[in-house]
Amino acid sequence: MAELFPYPVLLGIAVLAGVVAGIINTLAGSGSLITLPALMMLGLPPTVANGTNRVGIVVQNTVGLLTLKQGGQLNLDGWQKFVVPVVAGAIVGALVAVQLSETAMKAVIGAVMVLMLFIVLLKPKQWLRDSTEAKPFGLGLAIAFFGVGLYGGFIQAGVGVLFLVAMVVGAGYDSVSANAVKLFITLIFTIAAVPVFAMNDQVDWALGGLMAIGQAVGAFIGGRFAVKADNAKVWIRRVLVVVATASAAKIFYDLVF
Repeated sequence: MAELFPYPVLLGIAVLAGVVAGIINTLAGSGSLITLPALMMLGLPPTVANGTNRVGIVVQNTVGLLTLKQGGQLNLDGWQKFVVPVVAGAIVGALVAVQLSETAMKAVIGAVMVLMLFIVLLKPKQWLRDSTEAKPFGLGLAIAFFGVGLYGGFIQAGVGVLFLVAMVVGAGYDSVSANAVKLFITLIFTIAAVPVFAMNDQVDWALGGLMAIGQAVGAFIGGRFAVKADNAKVWIRRVLVVVATASAAKIFYDLVF
């Protein structure tokens, strides 16, 4: 890392990427599509970047949750039913991720982003509901959230979008409540996945810590916006559409060119 960039530049790139990602992740998801390329640009191999990226997620989500709580917007009703399938999936996904190539990871992210974009665009009213209309948590939803955890443990990038879609469209939550549960469950399964990457020497703690500083700042900004905005549901959906579109376009461009 130090050979590629002077230390002040290294510090600036890591922190700035973290701030932007923290804002996006707190409002919707896919901020890792900013931090992962930044980590690789700073000299980390893709596999190490994938593991290192989780350090900032832990810090970012903690700050985001505390900010929402201070603003009276932290509604975690029903989180218990999601945690077991999601964490189980995340551990399996992390075990798979340490074995796969960068190309395979990019292809999976791109395909998922396109699918999520269609779901968000085709079901607009579900994103604007005023209250949660929770659906029975049966085997189908358990499998769906296991899949969310599997993907999150595998690559992390884009899991926020996937989680919000599963919560709003699948489980019947309103988007603001779903976003809070997303931050909390993502924090839990990321903590569970980090040791898998650490044991495989795929975490750069120093660089991950630098980026985590920026992500903490970004999470605070995003959390304050979510608390203060009168139309937070509309903004969450807008950010989802923009992020999913940009993410899918960038990934498929990289794969083709």
